Amino acid sequence: MYIGNQSTVTEFILLGLSSDPLVQIVLFHIFLIIYMIALSGNILLMVAVRTDKRLHTSMYIFLCSLSFLDICFTSSIVPNTLVNFLLVKKTISFNGCAVQFFFSLFLGVTECLLLAFMSYDRYVAICSPLHYNMIMTIRVSLMMINMSWLASFIITFIDTCFTFTLTFCGPTTINHFFCELPQLLQLSCSDISAVSIIKVVTVPILLFIPLSLILISYIRIIATIVTIRAGKNKAFSTCISHLVVVVIFYGTAIFMYTRPEHSVTEDTDKKVAVFYTVVTPMLNPLIYSLRNKGVHKAMRRLIGAQ
Repeated sequence: MYIGNQSTVTEFILLGLSSDPLVQIVLFHIFLIIYMIALSGNILLMVAVRTDKRLHTSMYIFLCSLSFLDICFTSSIVPNTLVNFLLVKKTISFNGCAVQFFFSLFLGVTECLLLAFMSYDRYVAICSPLHYNMIMTIRVSLMMINMSWLASFIITFIDTCFTFTLTFCGPTTINHFFCELPQLLQLSCSDISAVSIIKVVTVPILLFIPLSLILISYIRIIATIVTIRAGKNKAFSTCISHLVVVVIFYGTAIFMYTRPEHSVTEDTDKKVAVFYTVVTPMLNPLIYSLRNKGVHKAMRRLIGAQ
């Protein structure tokens, strides 16, 4: 991807998480272990669902899509971070920064939208169980997944173009371990009002509208579960995994992208970013495999078969 601009900057310097060589070596091994767990956990979940015909339903198609997203999302950031842990000078080219920015934002936005569609899937399953198979067909599920990818691509492409047509004339040091919007806006020496306006417009669309759909869905779900005389625990257990993932993902996203630029605190931002770029993709398959009996059994059968 090439983003043209009037900048004299050809590369950025990433300060990373620490300047202590010993700490960086320790972090390298921690990040590597977490990354490998995230990859293996998500791949195992996808293979388990793919090979078990009993899981070929809308709910598990969404889970496979989420796992694929997590693999792509963490892979857009962690490998470069691992390399930088071993380097004295941590640089990333201007275009490389633009590519990383695009894919990390694109995949993160897609996950926001996908989680909202997953909440609707749970709403239909709990509140209209007799009509679930007619409403949430495989075709409808795939259409929702494709809509998530397409809408996030369009919005992210616009954000990336506006961000990287700003002028960057120095300093070039990013106090972070990857290229993210708040830190990039701090480095621009041109007017960032256009990007700020886009941020004000897109954040409600990408965060609060999907979150509102999720809240409405779960309010209806809880209201329905309360009226059920038997099987309340079973009904809610199908939703709790998704709810935990929503709280983790949206909580960190809202913290990062709803504050004014001048309130950015690098140390806190880096800690939060580590959580949603490195830790959360590892937790998602664990949460779903432990809380979802169907996935749990499929994984045990798959591991046992090997």
